[in-house]
Amino acid sequence: MTYLPPTPSHTVGPFYGYALPFPGGGDVAPRERSDAITLHGYVYDGAGEPVPDALVEFWQADPGGSVAGAPGSMRRDPVTGGFLGRDGVAFTGFGRVPTDADGHYAVRTLPPGAPAVPYISVCVFARGLTHHLFTRAYLAEGPDALLASLTPERRATLIARPEPHRTHRFDIRLQGEEETVFLDFA
Repeated sequence: MTYLPPTPSHTVGPFYGYALPFPGGGDVAPRERSDAITLHGYVYDGAGEPVPDALVEFWQADPGGSVAGAPGSMRRDPVTGGFLGRDGVAFTGFGRVPTDADGHYAVRTLPPGAPAVPYISVCVFARGLTHHLFTRAYLAEGPDALLASLTPERRATLIARPEPHRTHRFDIRLQGEEETVFLDFA
């Protein structure tokens, strides 16, 4: 039998928190935008414990409904070539943040515009997962094929709860009771 070394999908680790985040990864909205919202929450494992080393990515439409995004917003260090962070001007519709020691994440973005119910696509990387998980954080309920296909209990796992000051809370439960609905893109 031939030994094949593990590929990234075969390795499980807490590699995400230091290998993939970049400065300003949660600052999707340009600084001067007063209409920005904050999406935040916690990532919980199957036992209901916070996951302190997960990585959460976000993709979304801009306020006009376009998913094209800007070609990029990252500034590079002219000396090292490394990333200095976002330019603070362009809106790409993409964010990436690690969870903190309490399993919390936060991203500051613009409200997505769309012809249907506004949502932000979410991808979770975490220890114990050999493949990342996809879900959606809906900012409101309404006529949507995915939401309509779910029981009220399951649908509730996809709805971000509005909070004061243009903030929405979206907790992600990887397993167990109240597990978040995850999408299969096979």
